[in-house]
Amino acid sequence: MTAKKPEKPTFICGLDASLRVMSGKWKPLIMYFLYYESRRYGELKRCVQGVTHKMLIQQLKELESDGIVARKDYKEIPPRVEYSLTPLGLTLAEAFKPLCDWGEKNQSAIAAALTKRKRG
Repeated sequence: MTAKKPEKPTFICGLDASLRVMSGKWKPLIMYFLYYESRRYGELKRCVQGVTHKMLIQQLKELESDGIVARKDYKEIPPRVEYSLTPLGLTLAEAFKPLCDWGEKNQSAIAAALTKRKRG
């Protein structure tokens, strides 16, 4: 009996493929904070405010598995591990720039809409 090869995922479109990699509340923020520099776990946890330890570890593992984030273990005591974006991760992070710009320019309108939604 031979083992079946896992089926290659199919995507509706390029956006579908991108969203599969970056899906999750925290992944875009993790990538945002790794864009300019490598960070140690504790520093990343402080940057991504509100994320739990369990969720940050899970999201980092998924991003690493998808080839977006690289994990470097320095094999020291106390443990020292750094996370950084891979070249593939950098290309995905570049795609976030227009979205970040849009959010910056429209923060007031977004805040008003979210406040209205909560009341409504």
